[in-house]
Amino acid sequence: MSEPRVFLLPDLGEGLTEAELVAWHVSVGDEIAVDQPIAEVETAKSAVEVPSPYAGIVTELHGQPGETLDVGKPLISVTPLGTGVAADDAAPAPSPAQPVVKPTETELAEAKPADAAAETYREEEKAGSGNVLIGYGTPGGHGVARRTRAPKAAVALAEPADTKPSEDDLTLLRTRVPGKLGAVISPLVRRMAREHGVDLGDISGSGDSGLIMRRDVEAALLPNRSLTSQARPGNPAVVAPTPTKNVEAPVAESAETRTAETQGVDARTGLPIAARTPVRGVRKAVAANMARSRSEIPEATVWVDVDATALMELRGELKANGTEVPGLLAFIARFVTAGLKKYPELNTRIETAEDGSQEIVAFDGINLGIAAQTDRGLVVPSVRAAEKLTARELDAEIRRLTDVARQGKATPTELGSGTFTLNNYGVFGVDGSAAIINHPEVAILGVGRIIDKPWVVNGELAVRKVTELTLTFDHRVCDGGTAAGFLRFVADAIENPTLLLADI
Repeated sequence: MSEPRVFLLPDLGEGLTEAELVAWHVSVGDEIAVDQPIAEVETAKSAVEVPSPYAGIVTELHGQPGETLDVGKPLISVTPLGTGVAADDAAPAPSPAQPVVKPTETELAEAKPADAAAETYREEEKAGSGNVLIGYGTPGGHGVARRTRAPKAAVALAEPADTKPSEDDLTLLRTRVPGKLGAVISPLVRRMAREHGVDLGDISGSGDSGLIMRRDVEAALLPNRSLTSQARPGNPAVVAPTPTKNVEAPVAESAETRTAETQGVDARTGLPIAARTPVRGVRKAVAANMARSRSEIPEATVWVDVDATALMELRGELKANGTEVPGLLAFIARFVTAGLKKYPELNTRIETAEDGSQEIVAFDGINLGIAAQTDRGLVVPSVRAAEKLTARELDAEIRRLTDVARQGKATPTELGSGTFTLNNYGVFGVDGSAAIINHPEVAILGVGRIIDKPWVVNGELAVRKVTELTLTFDHRVCDGGTAAGFLRFVADAIENPTLLLADI
């Protein structure tokens, strides 16, 4: 019999050395095809689906959802077709107490609708990335894996009642609804159910073909929240028992349940602990990068109020002519790239050698990072060679990058190649911010909201459209005069866009 082929977690690029396993798309015993997505992992950059380079029978899954895996370590073991099946045929025939369970016609008929429902769910929840790793597969839908031998759960149920089911059996029971292949698709739903102790086998899915949606898990949590709210200082938090369907033997109390009972009240404040959220994935990377920026960069901040009335009027005139008009951020991005050409010190990076010596690295080009808030945290995809693009081209690329970033589909190159960051925090309704530089860059420009303010024009008071620009910079690469010169250049371009657009 041929040995199983072990697929190692592939190189994820851009110096990434680990990834969190979000969910498995296959189980032990499934028959898989080449390029079929087998797992979803989340890196410090984005979430991606890993396709299998092998076809065959899944013999082992090396890791559990929520676990952090190192690049180059085993991910999955697959026995090639013709070897695993032959081995099964050579094995002793199952006893009457352990019948081989084959997919029913109902299950086969529902496999396709369930797969379509999965796509609907992914659109609603944005749980999947749709990305594949270069050299390991091509994009495609989620195929429903074919099981070629008896599911472990079915075997466990056929055994005598005094036989305690394994943890794998319980997991299978809670994530696979009988008669519904893949009825629980989203890793977000699985994670939510696991963290709150919800048995997915008790839930009737409200999605197509019985697909369990996030709202179904939230509805199941409502009765438990009233119990949790009864916890008071000095009393352990109330944990509602989770019934397990179709399992006759008692289930051993998990370590997570014991922790919730013994540490349900915070010792310092005396308040009940509502939740514990591990710092992982994008949030972990953001935290590490921000902490490094604060500890390594001697930053300084300058800011200025800007009359953006002329820029707003320019866009209004272009709209009146029926012309496709770039967004305000695209115009400001164009002014920023022009300013960086005049003040290139802000488009650099400081590198430290092993002997402690430092040098300033300048770039022949500008990769303009655009800060984007996503469900996974703050990410900064960058417009490559932004200095070569017009305002319209910048607008199209900014919209594309922010869209793929929010879907978790941005590539490591798009997320890690910036040389200067533009942050439009005005969309959150604030005027200014003491921003943290996106290490290893040396500066970040923030744009506040545009609002009506009293402004003196030609010696008279008027109501104008005013915004605030804030520049935070690394004082090691330049002094305040350079930073102020750049900031004033961008401000002048916003206040007199027609004059400066002719030169840039």
